[in-house]
Amino acid sequence: MNLKPSPFAPARFPDLPVVNGVRAATASRGFYARRGMERDDMFLFVLDEGTACAGVYTVSNTASADVLWCREALEQGAGAARALVVNAGNSNAFTGPKGVLKNEATLKAMTETLGVPKETCFLAATGVIGEPLSDPNYVGMMVPELAGKLAPPDWEAAARAFMTTDTFPKGAGSTVDLDGTPVHFAGIAKGSGMIAPNMATMLSYVFTDAAIEPGLLQALLADITNQTFNSITVDGDTSTSDTLMVFATGASGMAPIRTPEDPRFEAFADALHAVCQDLSHLIVKDGEGASKFVTITVKGAVSTQSAKVIASEIANSPLIKTAMAAGDANWGRVVMAVGKSLEPIRMDQLSIWFDDVLVAENGSRAENYSETAASAVFAQPEFTICVDAGVGDQSHTVWTCDLTHAYVDINGAYRT
Repeated sequence: MNLKPSPFAPARFPDLPVVNGVRAATASRGFYARRGMERDDMFLFVLDEGTACAGVYTVSNTASADVLWCREALEQGAGAARALVVNAGNSNAFTGPKGVLKNEATLKAMTETLGVPKETCFLAATGVIGEPLSDPNYVGMMVPELAGKLAPPDWEAAARAFMTTDTFPKGAGSTVDLDGTPVHFAGIAKGSGMIAPNMATMLSYVFTDAAIEPGLLQALLADITNQTFNSITVDGDTSTSDTLMVFATGASGMAPIRTPEDPRFEAFADALHAVCQDLSHLIVKDGEGASKFVTITVKGAVSTQSAKVIASEIANSPLIKTAMAAGDANWGRVVMAVGKSLEPIRMDQLSIWFDDVLVAENGSRAENYSETAASAVFAQPEFTICVDAGVGDQSHTVWTCDLTHAYVDINGAYRT
């Protein structure tokens, strides 16, 4: 499959900081060889003893065997982490007992090679659904080779190794000062289609050398996820394999953050939120066939959840997304989506803006409506749709992309 690079692809992969307490390696297992592609398609991360972790996973009722294991391990290990293995090319989803055997073989290889407890080992897989591996040890047999190549992470190599229909590797990071201690954050993500979180068809991993109590990290990650990865959509489809995990090694030397009242907590939370938001936006900007990146904000709602539902209806509407692609400022379709949400609104107070162009107000077309001005907004590669529901003071923002014919081309050829 020849994929045209996204128009939003960065000129180069960002320079991410070294995160103390993290080593990694990538390799090719051959998942893409039958497609005539020579590339790395799996990675191993090994984390220092004492690493805390948190995870958020798909809510799909057909979650993959890897997701089911990660949920179990997160609970059994009480938020401790030592190793992570991820492969692209086969999602190990809807594979029945064979999928469990694949996991058991991989986990056995990890525990024996690395000398770490099973419940501190995490797995993920992305790719085609419903194709069990003929050899349950197909992934696990690569662990010794990967372990022999461990080094400070090559973040770009890792980001490329788990790409599927992505057209560019995705990374984000920062360094912040927490009460005199430099703390580093580096994150990678993959995702391009089947993106409509709860969460999205995405895998994302953030690493930091901060020290934080696992339960506090888990609560923080859940909150950040709702504002970032759970507020993006490409096509309205929720994957079987969605995974977001954060690993905090504590190797910066700082004393652990144990409560939200710790004066360092806010700065830590802001840094983690920024990395997650950057990564989630990159996924939308690499949406399959995308040519537009659109911010949708709903305000004046009765609750943040109501605002999110309305914004998501707008973001997921094929009629609106195709209008975005064509540059057709069809604001009537936004009215349709708001009504279809069945959320509380006051129609006689409903107002809509495209960027700062008012197109509808008080339940009808704006008095000074300009088709030329509205169309000029939709012609841009990035713009905002804002809706005031007129019934409250709560708001939420969702990010999406347009729907082009390239999306059909990519997904029609996904398994070839």
